[in-house]
Amino acid sequence: MPEIATNDSTGDLAICPLGIDGVLVRFSRALSPQANDAAHAFCDAVINARLSGVTEVAPSLTSVRVAFDPAKTDRDSLTRALRDLLAQLRDADASPRRLWRIPVAFGPAHAPQLAEAAELAGLTPDQAVAQITAQQLRVLAIGFAPGQPYLGMMAPHWDIPRQSELTPKVPRGALVTAVRQLIIFAADTPTGWRQIGQSAFAVWRPDSDRPFALDPGDAVQCVAVSDDTLRDLQANPDSNGGATCKVLR
Repeated sequence: MPEIATNDSTGDLAICPLGIDGVLVRFSRALSPQANDAAHAFCDAVINARLSGVTEVAPSLTSVRVAFDPAKTDRDSLTRALRDLLAQLRDADASPRRLWRIPVAFGPAHAPQLAEAAELAGLTPDQAVAQITAQQLRVLAIGFAPGQPYLGMMAPHWDIPRQSELTPKVPRGALVTAVRQLIIFAADTPTGWRQIGQSAFAVWRPDSDRPFALDPGDAVQCVAVSDDTLRDLQANPDSNGGATCKVLR
């Protein structure tokens, strides 16, 4: 966990007003693993503190929005409380609470742009799959669609651009990549990211008591499976796409 200053603005760290009922705590202007870890640890701290008047705590890649009810607290009081929490975070445990292992098929029928993405990263397709499946990525943020995770950070050579044109549709569960990140899509959707694999894992489960399968800060590792295995998983809606979840702390 990086050391965090406690004044309202030091370097990239800032506590800023956001609308009439929000405060934004920003840890960096640029995405880094350290800033993302700090944002998730701070989000957990705010939730656990149960501050009076707080109505929502929402992390993003490098910041946390804290919304409040103006009838129950005011911005100055909330800012003082958030500053105190920041001072307590120097020794916070930013390691992931859960590790997910998610089966992904990388065959040609399920990874139509794997070869292109691998070439942009300076790799063969086999090398690309080996690197993707060897790494435990973090859920950097949930966004764009319900439950949809942004996973990172891949090695610098995976800093490949988005496409200049949209792919009209990739299916739910598609694994896509750009800018050193992976996404597992929550629904059929157009995208400018390249599809490099396919899972049967549902990140958005509206009928569940826990609609978002993944939490910001979770660790995720893709596990390569055959096309036949993926089809079996897709045919079994109760399999959760073959995903497993291990509680780490």
